[in-house]
Amino acid sequence: MSGLNQQGGTQTPHATLPNAEFIDSLAQVSAAEWDAVAGEDYPFLRHSFLYGLETTGCTTADTGWQPCHLLLRRSGRIIGLLPLYLKGHSYGEYVFDWSWADAWQRAGLVYYPKLVSAIPFTPATGPRLCLSTGEDPEALWPCVLAAIRGYAATRGLSSWHLLFPEQETSEWLLEQGLPQRMTTQFHWFNQGYSTFDDFLGEFASRKRKNLRRERERVVQQGLSLELLRGAEITAADWQQFHHFYQTTYAKRSGHGGYLTRDFFLQTAPSLGDQVIMVVARHSGRAVAAALYFRSSTTLYGRYWGCSEDFDCLHFEACYYRGIEYCIAEGLQRFDPGAQGEHKIQRGFRPVNTYSNHWIADPRLAEAVADFTRREKPHIEAYRRDAASLLPFRQDS
Repeated sequence: MSGLNQQGGTQTPHATLPNAEFIDSLAQVSAAEWDAVAGEDYPFLRHSFLYGLETTGCTTADTGWQPCHLLLRRSGRIIGLLPLYLKGHSYGEYVFDWSWADAWQRAGLVYYPKLVSAIPFTPATGPRLCLSTGEDPEALWPCVLAAIRGYAATRGLSSWHLLFPEQETSEWLLEQGLPQRMTTQFHWFNQGYSTFDDFLGEFASRKRKNLRRERERVVQQGLSLELLRGAEITAADWQQFHHFYQTTYAKRSGHGGYLTRDFFLQTAPSLGDQVIMVVARHSGRAVAAALYFRSSTTLYGRYWGCSEDFDCLHFEACYYRGIEYCIAEGLQRFDPGAQGEHKIQRGFRPVNTYSNHWIADPRLAEAVADFTRREKPHIEAYRRDAASLLPFRQDS
């Protein structure tokens, strides 16, 4: 199980099993302790990111995202950790279980609160159970599952949901009896391109012309775009971005978004060069921006906002500039976020993403397992159908 942020080595067979501890704030763990286990490459598990969500009011009991992270300690030292939240709703998860909550209610049971292991508001696949070098995930996952079951029983919780783990982790948990759900996202993969035109060279002629026409349309409207990294993003840029984010969320959903102004002014800048912002200007005024995060291998497109609408600007800022950045930096993959079939015609391939689910009530556990078994062939069929619509030449 290499997909657990475990850096190699084998745990000795008779090693002492760790103690499990639940904490309600990352203030109880130093950044050095946490990051020594979680690492700093995957930006969404860094102490500064998760604790920043807490301190800027995004993940609190009031917002329905109460931290209760699980730590594994041996001889007082943290050797494992799992992000964990006590959830009072299902917002901001991107694995939709509203029908399950309705079924619980019809059965006279209560679905919320539940436990969720996820990156808040971030449907990005990545490590979830993180272990120190030399620790064996197959030996420690049973400790984690036992601790979660005990915590759920003590608190009267309905369930635990592991969202967007790496495939290897999800498959192993499925073998242990935790039903697996699949969803589809659209990701871009770097095939060793040297330039954006190399990438376009794989398109069928008509599809290539359509994409170039979109890029030209942005220029024709008098728009200019600038890519900023880390410290190049000023406090004024962050302030403006929050305005774009809040305005766009309000138009789309009627509320100002999950993230606060302080998150953008304090937390996001703390990630340094792992944050990239593309700012679009018209007549010298900033009119839109897209926000990305990155690891050593992957670019994550996360947020977009604008104050004015321009043809094709969203595609340019959120997709094409991201692809160009990946090519220039040699990144292997571009994950632009959940949903969006319009990404297919722009060269983003359909991929499976995963989640696993433990349900306390045996009757409902079997119902969920049956649901996931019946759902899976439909998800696979959708992925195959989506792949047939990719814009590439048949010989690519």
